[in-house]
Amino acid sequence: MASLLNKVIQFANSPKGQQVVRQATSKAQEFAKDPKNRAKIEDVRRRLQGGRGTGSGPVR
Repeated sequence: MASLLNKVIQFANSPKGQQVVRQATSKAQEFAKDPKNRAKIEDVRRRLQGGRGTGSGPVR
């Protein structure tokens, strides 16, 4: 398993890997600009945080 991780790290540090990362980042930013997708992202974030939202009071 460690050798697979090393290969991934090696690829990410290569010029081709850096290009792939830049492309993925660009696509993710475009995806997040869409209001519908932004709402989906926020919904998932709320669920992962336990559905508490921004509540500042104690949990009962």
